[in-house]
Amino acid sequence: MSTLKKSSPVAHLVLALSALLTVGPFLWMMLTSFKTQTESIQTPPTVLPAVWHAENYALVFQEMPFLGFYFNTLCATLIVVAGQVAISAMAAYAFARLKFPGRDLLFVVCLSILMVPVQLLVIPQFMIINRMGLLNSMTGLVLPNLFSIYGAFMLRQFFQGLPKELEEAAIVDGLNPLQTFWYIMLPLVKSGLIAFGIIVVLWSWNSLLWPLIVNTEEARMTLPVGLASLGSRAGTSYPVLMAGAVMAIAPLLLLFVLFQRHFIAGLASAGIKG
Repeated sequence: MSTLKKSSPVAHLVLALSALLTVGPFLWMMLTSFKTQTESIQTPPTVLPAVWHAENYALVFQEMPFLGFYFNTLCATLIVVAGQVAISAMAAYAFARLKFPGRDLLFVVCLSILMVPVQLLVIPQFMIINRMGLLNSMTGLVLPNLFSIYGAFMLRQFFQGLPKELEEAAIVDGLNPLQTFWYIMLPLVKSGLIAFGIIVVLWSWNSLLWPLIVNTEEARMTLPVGLASLGSRAGTSYPVLMAGAVMAIAPLLLLFVLFQRHFIAGLASAGIKG
């Protein structure tokens, strides 16, 4: 106890510096979004804007079809989240609770795919989507991302932690495996589903590489791709770029604030059960 008390100031200092390093770039982005172009690149840099220029946020809509990018990103995120949560939950339940030949070997093979860098999968995925004629389409954007091996692994830990007596009681009541999964087991892993869903939202909303490759038409672009292209078309106007970035991440911050309790509880449970 005495050692813990002596180390508390140091621990608090380390945590405070870590928090500052984490939040600092975000605060700098917000403050830059209210500056002029000259003030944003001057040396030495200023922390607070001399005059707050909120019109930078309106300029974002003049420089690019921001609402269209928002709509594309929202649609792709909703489809990917629904697909990954549903398919990963069913795969996790099968790996955790059902018995079939080669189950453990198949799970190890699936986990081994996590060792493959994502960049190596982009070229074959692009060739398949191109042959299917799905370039510059919402289907081509979301199709390769409807399943997550990480999600199956994460949710498998939750299903394994449920007592076997629940399944035995469901069999006595005459439920088949699909009904047992849907009515009995799935509601009991709600915290894990919410935590995984938030992770998928963050990943899908900020995804850049695949949308940059598969959708090159402006009408099909997502927010990260649109903001990346804003630099060239606006002559790298940093205040406008930062204003667009702030509006792009605002839904993610709201989502985390609303569901942070489920998100933290889900990750903590996954860590304990893993």
